Amino acid sequence: MSETSTVAAAQPAAISRERVMADYRLAVRSRQVSLLGRREVLTGKAKFGIFGDGKEIAQLAMAAAWRPGDFRSGYYRDQTLAFALGIATIDEFFAQLYADPDVSREPHSAGRSMSAHFGTRWLNADGSWTNQTLTANTSSDVSPTGSQMPRLVGLAQASKLYRQIPGLAEACPGFSRPAHPGDEIAWGTIGNASCAEGMFWESLNAAGVLQVPMLVSVWDDGYGISVPNEHQLTAGLSRLVSGLGRVEGERGFDLYQVRGWDYVALLETYQSAAERVRREHVPALVHVVEMTQPQGHSTSGSHERYKSRERLQWEEDFDPIRKLRQWMTTEKIATAVELDAIDEEETKAVRAAQRRAWDVFRAPVDAQRAEALSLIDAIAASSPAKDTVQKVRDGLARQQAVPRREVMVAAREVLLATRGEETPARRALIKWQRSLDSKTGKLYASHLTSDSPRSPLAVPVVPAEYASDPAAVVTLNGFEILNACFDAALARYPNLLALGEDVGQLGDVNQGFAGLQAKYGELRVADTGIREITILGQAIGLAMRGLRPIAEVQYLDYILYCLQILSDDLATLRWRTAGGQAAPVIVRTRGHRLEGIWHSGSPMAGVLNLVRGIHLCVPRNMVQAAGFYNTLLQGDDPAIVVEVLNGYRNKERLPKNLSRFTVPLGVPEVLRSGADVTVVTYGACCKLALETAEQLAGVGIDTEVIDVQTLLPFDRHGAILESLKKTSRILFLDEDVPGGASAYMLQQVIDGQGGFAWCDTPPRTLAAKAHRPAYGSDGDYWSKPNRETIFEAVYELMNEAQPAKFPIFWR
Repeated sequence: MSETSTVAAAQPAAISRERVMADYRLAVRSRQVSLLGRREVLTGKAKFGIFGDGKEIAQLAMAAAWRPGDFRSGYYRDQTLAFALGIATIDEFFAQLYADPDVSREPHSAGRSMSAHFGTRWLNADGSWTNQTLTANTSSDVSPTGSQMPRLVGLAQASKLYRQIPGLAEACPGFSRPAHPGDEIAWGTIGNASCAEGMFWESLNAAGVLQVPMLVSVWDDGYGISVPNEHQLTAGLSRLVSGLGRVEGERGFDLYQVRGWDYVALLETYQSAAERVRREHVPALVHVVEMTQPQGHSTSGSHERYKSRERLQWEEDFDPIRKLRQWMTTEKIATAVELDAIDEEETKAVRAAQRRAWDVFRAPVDAQRAEALSLIDAIAASSPAKDTVQKVRDGLARQQAVPRREVMVAAREVLLATRGEETPARRALIKWQRSLDSKTGKLYASHLTSDSPRSPLAVPVVPAEYASDPAAVVTLNGFEILNACFDAALARYPNLLALGEDVGQLGDVNQGFAGLQAKYGELRVADTGIREITILGQAIGLAMRGLRPIAEVQYLDYILYCLQILSDDLATLRWRTAGGQAAPVIVRTRGHRLEGIWHSGSPMAGVLNLVRGIHLCVPRNMVQAAGFYNTLLQGDDPAIVVEVLNGYRNKERLPKNLSRFTVPLGVPEVLRSGADVTVVTYGACCKLALETAEQLAGVGIDTEVIDVQTLLPFDRHGAILESLKKTSRILFLDEDVPGGASAYMLQQVIDGQGGFAWCDTPPRTLAAKAHRPAYGSDGDYWSKPNRETIFEAVYELMNEAQPAKFPIFWR
């Protein structure tokens, strides 16, 4: 552990007066943003605020070591860094504080994230990528602490791959032939309390194993909200990470400790650390201690409630701006009068920016209120409910800084009060209210998935082709089909890579990548440790930098390890940036029927309800899986592909166009036509449903079997409804728990598609038992649907319609 000097005896020659003065000005500006932002929340103009006060000087030092093309994965204390690098302006910061949904004024999240959640826009409106080598880049911040760490590993690993794989950078979007590809640093920031979390340690370990150019800064102000460090960590962080320190000839981190108020030491530390990380691709950690948090954690509480008077006084004495000012006057860099003038100028400038942001945010809302008041006045002029309408009107007019929702509420109250009336004025209000509802709703609901020309939903459908002569048809094991698919994809896409446990040398536990590491190299087909969170995190970061990773999670049951960042980070990325960022990760996993509690689960409902924004593909065989991979690799959205675990040794026909054929998303396939009952299912249950349909045919029941193919999106064109119109009876079948994915499918068809009107008998679901699947063949039989239970469920639907023809025979 190296600790930089905490006493600056003299101004180093390398630090010019101009630089120091500019840094002081920006530090004061950022502090004024924090102070004024808090007041804006406490006066009711904003809902919540979280700020970077106390961290200003360290972030200025970090910015001094930054280069265009570098990336940040940080958290909500980094406003000074954002201002210094031009990632955010003061106007944009206040626009975000007010939740301005106009992306031109709040480009980081279009009002969808709280204050200090930054994200640069690297997607153009048509889905194409900007040149990331020319700008300061930041991945979109997330609030769950520690979640920024896994993706940081991937952001850094991309630089290593760009340096070590010739021509890779030029093959990726977001690059325009950088002079030195691979020199980019991935900068991470995290608070001291979040260092107690598993994601932090797993990410450090992964970065140490990979030896990637990742520079982590820990802002240590001694607390995690109200809980001091002694309740967070066994010992001081610098001591805990000391075992990761690099020993000559071995892997490890460069480790630094520096005080957060020591301007000169901070500059020296970051310049030295960044230069080595950039040159040698060695990860580094800078533990910035003795930081302060002058306003406490956020606007939701007061730190006077949990900090002692002595601590509060220390924070005032060691405020980094105060310490910088003392150093500047001592070293005669500036006089107190000069610094006072800067303080006054920056206070006025921040106030002016705040007013601009507030005025432009309020203008459209105030205009909508004025329109509503005019329309309500017209109704009140002739309505029998004039008194009620006038009361609503006056209440809307009186409100200060009325939000859009109150305009909608008032319009609805007037329509309720005047129900039964039919006047042009009332019709005008209805039309206006519907238009406002539609336009405003889109401000918050857009970009869940891609709507660009590169969307996987826009990929042309290319059917699988087979030899016309049966003798010429090639039949392979399922894993061999996938192996050929991945081989062709790796050859076709130079920015494609695969990573996961056992993926490399072994070729994955089911041999889908067998032999491909030897063919394409260890960097493109890579083994990882047993660390699902950072497998996914690597993939997210790599995809953010233009690569196309296939991240393998060995079993569907294990996806629970990384579900938090799947849900909070990857699934929300395009939405929370209003189309500004994307990470088209493909998560490859396998599940469904095998044997053993943790190798045959189907937690599908938990996955599909937590990953909206990620496509969820559930192919019934490996040819269909290959078609999905072909589709997804041409698209720009993330996806999960769940292969059927017991299908790798099943024989399948090899399409002639294996590398080119595609399977569309959200388009079910009718596997068997029938007229009596529709059975809707997916994955491994398709085979059971088809076998059961033949048994049912033996007793006179004609069953239509539909494979939904993808759960997200689900039946985009209403194919299942068309089947229900024909059969008037429907069963939703899967092997998730009761009320899980089968209930989801029922809701989509009966509620979403209006299927109830076409049912002659109540729709049914058939799922697995509520417990996990028990071990062994008998455990499987009594844990999940089988041919007998499927037969009985369909037969009972027919019994309700024709009890004499289809009597219950088993009870």
